[in-house]
Amino acid sequence: MNLERHRRAIERLYTDRVTVYRYEKIKNPVTKETELVLNTVYVDQPCRLSQRTLAANGQTEAENIIQYETKLFIAPELEIWQGDMLEVARGNVTRRYTAGEPFVYPTHQEISIQRKDWA
Repeated sequence: MNLERHRRAIERLYTDRVTVYRYEKIKNPVTKETELVLNTVYVDQPCRLSQRTLAANGQTEAENIIQYETKLFIAPELEIWQGDMLEVARGNVTRRYTAGEPFVYPTHQEISIQRKDWA
């Protein structure tokens, strides 16, 4: 199997863009305390969103909770950690997700991502 050709075929489907953020421990030089700071890891990387399960409608009298899970396909050399914050743009719509554990293959990686939002 020609992995390079297979990878090029997969990457032709990357019509979305993702920016990856990660919390990192930074020591504050003034207070000398360690703080968690949200840092940008990757900006505007090509990717592909794929809906993994249908949205579950948690309608109650007081609220309508929307929960569903999707999968992100992205280049294998990008290091994305479980718990990273992802901002994915598809067309004019940008949504925020949390990364699950990535599964890395020679041609791509698949990451289960979760979005929870209020309707």
